[in-house]
Amino acid sequence: MDILITYDVETITPAGQRRLRKVAKICEAYGHRVQKSVFEVVCRDTDKVKLVAALQGAIDPTRDSIRIYRLPANALDNVEHLGLPRHADPRGPFVI
Repeated sequence: MDILITYDVETITPAGQRRLRKVAKICEAYGHRVQKSVFEVVCRDTDKVKLVAALQGAIDPTRDSIRIYRLPANALDNVEHLGLPRHADPRGPFVI
């Protein structure tokens, strides 16, 4: 499945800054960063369940927001892109 993850984590406090780093690390383990707080992820249903659970455990739901968009199959193969080129194939390997 193709998904797009976007997040907004409050970073005014040191705890918020830690949550932001944790959310980014979790997302990096599953997909490719395409903008500062946006990740493209190709995964199986079981991996998505693990990803969502990890993200839920990393945020403060009263201060932070994560959006997970489930895209049509192979949607990430047909992204229209303007500006700096994409550096990673959404289905290719990635390094954590």
